Amino acid sequence: MLRREFVGGLLVVVAGRALAVDRFKTSDEQLQKHSEGLRPNVFVHVASDGKVTLVNHRSEMGQGVRSTIPALLADELGADPARIEIEQADGDKKYGDQDTDGSNSIRGEYEDLRRAAATAREMLIAAAARKWHVSVASLTAHDHAVWGGGRSLGFGELADAAGKLPVPEPGSVKLRPRSEMKHVFRDLPLVDARAIATGTAKFGADVRLDGMLIAVIARPPVVGGKVIRFDDSKALAVPGVKKVLRMPEPTPPYKFQQWGGVAVVATNTWAALRGRERLQIEWDHGPNAAYDSDRYANELSQAVHQPGHVARKVGDVDAALARAAKTVEAEYHVPHLAHVSMEPPVAIVRFDDGKCEVWSATQNPQAARTQAAETLGIDESRVISHVTFLGGAFGRKSKSDFVAEAAHLAREAKAPVRVQWTREDDLRHDYYNAVNTQLLTAALDASGKVTAWRQRTAFPPIATTFSDVKGPSAGDLQQGVTDLPLAIPNVRAETCDASAHVRVGWLRSVYNIFHGFSAGSFMDELAHARGKDPRENLLELFGPTRVVTLEELGVDKLRNYGAPLEKHPIDTGRLHNVIERVTAMARWSDRGGRALGLAAHRSFLTYVAVVVSVKKNSLGKIAVDEAWLAADAGTVVNLERARSQMEGALIFGMSHAFYGGATMKAGVTEQSNFDTYRLVRMPDAPRALRVEIVQSDLPPGGIGEPGVPPVAPAIANAIFALTGQRIRRLPLMLAGVV
Repeated sequence: MLRREFVGGLLVVVAGRALAVDRFKTSDEQLQKHSEGLRPNVFVHVASDGKVTLVNHRSEMGQGVRSTIPALLADELGADPARIEIEQADGDKKYGDQDTDGSNSIRGEYEDLRRAAATAREMLIAAAARKWHVSVASLTAHDHAVWGGGRSLGFGELADAAGKLPVPEPGSVKLRPRSEMKHVFRDLPLVDARAIATGTAKFGADVRLDGMLIAVIARPPVVGGKVIRFDDSKALAVPGVKKVLRMPEPTPPYKFQQWGGVAVVATNTWAALRGRERLQIEWDHGPNAAYDSDRYANELSQAVHQPGHVARKVGDVDAALARAAKTVEAEYHVPHLAHVSMEPPVAIVRFDDGKCEVWSATQNPQAARTQAAETLGIDESRVISHVTFLGGAFGRKSKSDFVAEAAHLAREAKAPVRVQWTREDDLRHDYYNAVNTQLLTAALDASGKVTAWRQRTAFPPIATTFSDVKGPSAGDLQQGVTDLPLAIPNVRAETCDASAHVRVGWLRSVYNIFHGFSAGSFMDELAHARGKDPRENLLELFGPTRVVTLEELGVDKLRNYGAPLEKHPIDTGRLHNVIERVTAMARWSDRGGRALGLAAHRSFLTYVAVVVSVKKNSLGKIAVDEAWLAADAGTVVNLERARSQMEGALIFGMSHAFYGGATMKAGVTEQSNFDTYRLVRMPDAPRALRVEIVQSDLPPGGIGEPGVPPVAPAIANAIFALTGQRIRRLPLMLAGVV
């Protein structure tokens, strides 16, 4: 399931769209009546001195959303970018969906955000038309003023009069032609660059409150574990330690509850950490104490070698396999993956007189507000949820467990408390990406044509964190399996049962990571079996340029990342285009002895193709020499951030491919820091990385996540081109090639 469906259920998506009507029409009638200037909705305020305040309701974690959303609003309004002020929204339902997740900040709200600004623009124009006694059709708004007949009135001069006019119905508001948008759809400046570079940007741990205490928590080493008994005498003897508190024990399903354990509360972080080291705790490790990653991988392998639950069916796969001239089969495995954002989770809570104030590095300030309210047993209206900058997130910080911990401890300590996670906490107590095993089988006829494709996949889905389920649903396969366009007459996809023994959660690109790896690798295996060039094979398997129907996919419905298929169809022409573009960038037809690998994938409504060149370094190990990426995300508001995110996605995908993997022995995560959970470092990075963004006026797709899935299979395919060794299990360091 899509991550957003778990934060309040699928109805949040539907309700978010319905709620958009209200939030983009007017924020509040009383607010409108009593506000100075023009405030037609919760996103735009034009003051009588001409200052325009634009609200950013999404979380900034390096993707540039605080640069992109205000720029889009300003351009639609006609405001001067130099005369706007950006206000970061607190967590509040009046803003609609605030979960900065699923690559949805622009793709899900592009037209609604523009409509919010267009509403203010039309009201300013209407005020000028009344003052000049002319028709609104004769006027335009740009450069922070309304213009007509050689004269102009500044936004500030019109704000009070415009604020007294009726707010237009959302459906009646006209958006500007793209030709009038003078600042967006190109490179935009990063508005927070100076603050980040100079250290003045406020991240979670930068928040300071009078009387604030610092807490670190010894959490159960195994999910579901409990404290039997503990001795805190040595911890309390550490100077600065004020309290040692037992944390509430969570009950399944765990959702975003606190993890349990024992908290050390101190006047400073060092004292809290020293105190935690001196705790003596006896644990009951609970029902997951036998969890072993190697043994579980064998269980998943056994599962995919048996028939599963059919999620996609076209033609008769069994009959095609039975009469095949040749059968190709491969099993792939991807372990749990951790988020390891540079900034570990952190939250600060002040609870006083029945009111709660939260500061957190959160992707979802509304979920943080809800979690704090539930933890304290108070109404959400008594909670304020502030958002700081996030030092990376990748889906981890949409979960609000760390906010629940801070809320509980603030109440118990009777003082503001900052709960600080360490790197070790972050790695050992993550909501990991699901571990996965897949078995792919294909039939070739006597001419080498692929006549059948069968794909079985087994993984503990994210739903296990929220409910008692025993494996992926058909809907979980709509990230790279049932939405995979294939011009093959017989196709079947099956899900196989798998139980969860850790918390599973969203990680950048989610199930597309392992589904993209297996499909992208298997297609290359088919090219070799058929004696075809991998590019030509890939284009043939995707089939001719067309819009793919549900009937062709062999499914009854498709979530399509929350977007209607009519607006965002599966278009193989766009896949072909990025494949042709990236191979041209890499000079695919003129390899010159280079070992190149290619893969392409559609996810979050965006099409991405990747080529990598690999070679052996001075130690005889595999290294990525160059990388090329072409992406078609439809309309792109901020080209600079789009390129940057694709570059980041390539490095992120390389980290998974080469080193990624959280493994468990006796239920305990074996990795604890960057020495045991490596990421790609500067010497590992490609010496050249080139990104091309397709310029398009199609509806926006996602940016943050779609660059990840094709990276690992492109690397694996390049390794085969260099060495003849097939990579079917990640990370690569297990294969001894790095």
